[in-house]
Amino acid sequence: MEEGTSSYAEEEATIPHPQENRRSKTPSRSRRWTMSDWGYFYKASADVLSFGQSRDGDLFELLAPKRGFAPRMQKLCEEQLEQLRERVDADPEEASALLLERNTWWLLQELMTQRKVTPVTNPPSARTLLSENPYTPTQVLGDAIMKCSPTLTELNIIREWLQDSAPSPSYSEATTGYWKFTKHRVLQDLRTGSAGAAGGVVTEMDPDAPVREDTEGKTLAADDASHEKALSQAIYACIRAGATMQAIELCEKAHQPWRAASIRGSIAFEWNALTMKKKRADEYDSNDGMDLDTPKDDMWNGNRRRKLWKATCIRAAHDPHLTEAERIVYAALCPTLETASILLTSACRTWEDVVWAQVSVLFEEKQNEAIRVLGGGGFWEDGLAAVEKSDREAESGGDEDMDTSDEEFLDEKWRDEMVRSLAVLSTAPVQDGVKADHPFHRVQLRIMLDQTGSMLDHFAENLSDGAYDPNAADYSTMTRFFAHLCLFLQMIDISVSPDAVQIILEAYLQVLEAAGQRDLIALYASALGDNATSRYAAFLTSLDLNTTEDERRQALSRAYEHGLDPVHVAVITANETIKNTLDALPPLIRLPLPSPSMLGTQEPVPNDWERTLARALEWSTAQADTFGVALGHACIVLRYFLGAGRTKLARHTLDSLPQEFMTISEPEEVATEYQDYSQFFLIWDTLDRIAETAAAEPTLSRESKAAWLNSYKNMITQAREQLITLLTTDWLLSGSDVDAEVSGMSLSPERHLRLQELKRIRAIYVPEMIVRLHHLLLDSRSRIPENVKHALELANIVADARYGVADAFDYDGAGRGLKGYLEALRVAFLAGLENGGSDPFRVVLS
Repeated sequence: MEEGTSSYAEEEATIPHPQENRRSKTPSRSRRWTMSDWGYFYKASADVLSFGQSRDGDLFELLAPKRGFAPRMQKLCEEQLEQLRERVDADPEEASALLLERNTWWLLQELMTQRKVTPVTNPPSARTLLSENPYTPTQVLGDAIMKCSPTLTELNIIREWLQDSAPSPSYSEATTGYWKFTKHRVLQDLRTGSAGAAGGVVTEMDPDAPVREDTEGKTLAADDASHEKALSQAIYACIRAGATMQAIELCEKAHQPWRAASIRGSIAFEWNALTMKKKRADEYDSNDGMDLDTPKDDMWNGNRRRKLWKATCIRAAHDPHLTEAERIVYAALCPTLETASILLTSACRTWEDVVWAQVSVLFEEKQNEAIRVLGGGGFWEDGLAAVEKSDREAESGGDEDMDTSDEEFLDEKWRDEMVRSLAVLSTAPVQDGVKADHPFHRVQLRIMLDQTGSMLDHFAENLSDGAYDPNAADYSTMTRFFAHLCLFLQMIDISVSPDAVQIILEAYLQVLEAAGQRDLIALYASALGDNATSRYAAFLTSLDLNTTEDERRQALSRAYEHGLDPVHVAVITANETIKNTLDALPPLIRLPLPSPSMLGTQEPVPNDWERTLARALEWSTAQADTFGVALGHACIVLRYFLGAGRTKLARHTLDSLPQEFMTISEPEEVATEYQDYSQFFLIWDTLDRIAETAAAEPTLSRESKAAWLNSYKNMITQAREQLITLLTTDWLLSGSDVDAEVSGMSLSPERHLRLQELKRIRAIYVPEMIVRLHHLLLDSRSRIPENVKHALELANIVADARYGVADAFDYDGAGRGLKGYLEALRVAFLAGLENGGSDPFRVVLS
C-alpha cells in the first residue's frame, strides 16, 4: 500500500502450506477466482470480530492459542487458501496475499501473547543459577537468559515463527548404499590398476576423501555428487524450518551417521538431574536416543562441548574445499556474525529467509554476549576453571548479582540493536517470492519492532490523503486487514489512535458497501464509538430505492443487535435523507405555481429524488418510539409535495403513515399542521367524489334516482361545510410564526422559509377548492336550487379580511384565479335570475 510499490508479487506465487505434505487436488470447477467470491470471507471475519467483542478485555480468551482472535483469523485465511487451491487459474497475487495475511495473524498471536500476558512467576536469572550451581547445563542457562530478556524472547518467537511458517522441506530419496556409484568406480579402478590416476573419482571412501583429494582434482561420481548436493539442500531446508530431528533422520536414512552427529551437535546440553528438574517419560522425544527402560532423570542429552562444535561449524562454513551446499548447512547450524554473509548471499532467496538469518544471528550473538557478561557459562562452557572460580567467589562472599536496572539497560541496548538490524530489511533485495516492500511484509516488520501504532497512523494518513486507489487489487485486502488489526489491538488494550481507527473503519465500511455486504455494516459501525450511530445512519441513508421496506426494518434491527440505539439511528437517517433529498430537489419557493389542470389529474411520474423523499419516512415510522419525530418529518415531506403541486404523491404519502399520527398532540404546531393536511385531503377527496357521482347519475328507476340525489346532495353539503370550516379556521396559518410576522418580529431563516411554503400551499389549493366547489354548486342548481345561494355566500368568506382567504388569491401579487373566480360569481348572479325577476341579490336574500 506504499506509494510506488506493486500490489503484490510480480512473479507467480505458489501456495505452500508449512510443515505439511500435500497431494494435488482435482479442481472442483474451472474458472478464475476473483474478489467477488469473497463474500464468505467477509462474513467469517465479521464472526471473528463478534467473538472478540464478546470477550473484550479478557486477554486470556482473546489471546488463547487456538480459539483466540488472531488464531481464528489465521484459520480463516487457511480455509480460504484451501478454496483457492481447488480452483483452476487461481490468481497468484490473491494466493500470496492470503498466505502473507495468514502468517501475519500468526505472528501477531505469538508476539502479542508475549507482550500482554505477564508471567505468573519471575524466573531466576542465569547469574543466580550459576552462583548456586556452576554445573548448570547450557540449555538451562540459555533459557534463563532468554526468559529474563523480553528482547531475546521476542527474537526467539520471531525465529520460531519464521521456521514454522517456512515451506515444507522436500526430502531427497535415500540411496541403497553409501556412495554407491563412487564405490563401483573405485573398485573398477582397483581391478584395472588405474587407481590414483590424475582426475576422476576419489580413491578412498571415507567422508573426508572429497575434501582431502580435491587438490588432485578428484571428486565423487556424478550421481553421488548430485545426491550429496540434494541431500545438503534438504538438510538446510529442514534446519530453515526448525526441523532438526528430521534433518538427523534424513542423514541416517542416507547412511551418513557422521553428518547426523554433526547436526545433533546443535542441540544444547541438558541434564535434568543437575537442575533437579524431573521430567515425565511422555515428555521425552522419541529421538532422544535413550532407552525408555532407563531412568530419564539420570540421563543427559545434547552437546556438552558446544563451544568447540560452534568453532568447528564456523570453520567448515568458510572452508573453500567444501561444496556451497555443505557450507550453507554449517552456516545455518551456527548462525553468527562470521557465518551471516554466507547465509545472506548463498542461502537466502526469499524475504522470509533474510529475516530468519538476521534474527537467528541476532539471537545467537546476544545470548553469547550475555554469557560473556556473566563471566562465562559454567563448567560445560569453561571447564574446571569455572568451578574453581565459583568456589573462590563463594568463599569470599560472592559477587553481587547484577541488579534489575543493569539487566534492563542491557535489554534496552539489545532492543536498539534489534531495531537497527531489522529496520533495514524493509528494502532488502530478494531473489524469489514476494518483495520486501510488499504491504504485509512492511506490516510484519512493524509488528516485530512493536511499531503498530505508528503503522496504523501512517496507513490512516494515506487513506485521508487519497494516496491509495480504491480500485487497486490490494486495497480491499489491506483495508480489511487493518480494520481488524486496529480493533484487535484495542481489544487487548494496546494504544491505537482513535482518529486512525475511525479513518480505517470508515474506509472498510466503504469496502463492505461496495462488496454488497450490507448485513455487516452495523457490526463495524458499532466499533466507531461516539461516531458509530452517525456512521451507520450515513450508510442507511445511502441505501438505494430498490431496498424494500422490510430490508430497511431489518437494517434498523441490526443496529440494536450491535449495541446501537435504533431510535437515534432512525432519526438521524430520516433527517439526513430528507435534508440531502431537499438539497437535490429544486427549491420549492423558486418553482412556478402549478396550473389547476396539473393538480392530480396530469401529474408526471415521480422521479427518483421524489421517491427518495417519500420513502425517507420509512425510517422514522418503523418504530413507535420515533412517531413524534416522524410527525415532523411527515409535515416537511407533505409540505414539499403539496407546494410542488404533487397532490397524488402527497396523498399516497399521507395514506402510508400510521393512524396513530392523528392522536399525537405535541408539539402542537406540528400536530396542527399535520391535521390541516388531513383536513385538506378530506375535502379534496370529497370534491373528487362529487364530480364522479354527478357523472354517474342513474337513468332507470325513480327509487334509484332518489337515492342517488340524496347521496349527491349530502356530499355537496358535506364538502361545503368542510370547506367553510377550513377557510374560517386559519388553515395552515395558525401559529406563532404568523403572529410574529404580523407584529413585525423577525424570524429565523428556517421559520421564515416554512411560513413562505405554507402560504404557497394556500395559494395553490385555497382558490382551487373554492372555484371547484363553486362550479359544483352551480352545476347542481337544477336539482338543488338553493346551491346558487350557497355558491354566492362563499364570496363573503373570501372577502372577509378576518380569514385572509383573499390573500391566497393574490399570493405574491400574482392574482392567481381571482379573475376567474369573479367571472364565476357573475355567472352565479345570472343563474339567480333564471327563475325571473331583475334583482340579482334576490337569490342571496331569499
